[in-house]
Amino acid sequence: MSIVNICAYKFISLDDLPALRDRLRERCESLALKGTILLAPEGINLFLVGSRAAIDGFMTVLHGDPRFADIEPKESLSDEVPFGRMRVRLKQEIITMRLPTIRPEGGRAPAVDAPTLQRWLDQGHDDDGREVVLLDTRNDYEVDVGKFSQAVDYRIASFTEFPAAIAADRARYEGKTIVSYCTGGIRCEKAALHMRDLGMPHVYQLEGGILKYLEQTDGTHWHGDCFVFDGRIAVDSALTPAGIPMPAPRVRGKDSGA
Repeated sequence: MSIVNICAYKFISLDDLPALRDRLRERCESLALKGTILLAPEGINLFLVGSRAAIDGFMTVLHGDPRFADIEPKESLSDEVPFGRMRVRLKQEIITMRLPTIRPEGGRAPAVDAPTLQRWLDQGHDDDGREVVLLDTRNDYEVDVGKFSQAVDYRIASFTEFPAAIAADRARYEGKTIVSYCTGGIRCEKAALHMRDLGMPHVYQLEGGILKYLEQTDGTHWHGDCFVFDGRIAVDSALTPAGIPMPAPRVRGKDSGA
């Protein structure tokens, strides 16, 4: 497989959105990349695909901007290009939650890396002896493709439904450590910040999301495949296309995010 797929995000204040959009679009087109870049006042969220040389060339340019110098994309390979075109879009949020009080560009949520989470799940508690509860922040159709065993799943149809769901279920988490997770990190980071604001003290996001967990561990505790928002539909535990049929039209483009 010679096609490189990357996804990455960063919450950071951006105030030059039109100029940044034009600059990134020009660079992507010159490198024949396909995919989507979302830009908002709160940061950047990108999904790109191309040859190794083209992807490396884009990342060199992106890292040349000090605001994005520390972005580390998650990679997977495929035989075919899973995007039909290149889009660079301006939005109000790079992942829509509709809670303006949540400002992730102001500081990251506490995170736990994949090997540590696997160890916690193996031993049945975190390093302070608290029970660990996994919280899936993705949409229902994504969860149906694959999830962590015993994870809490609110069967939401959109990430905008998450705040109400967690507010109605806070008692479940008393005295426990919560690890929120999503595909690549962006939704579970916003979710973790929101839960912290609600006064829930032991909340972490899974660093790099499911994709990083499958990359850095042997996949224990994960069951099924991982839904992705491109033509591959899902990747398996080896991060290769899972061969899942195209889902119903209602899910295409909804909550597109990592």
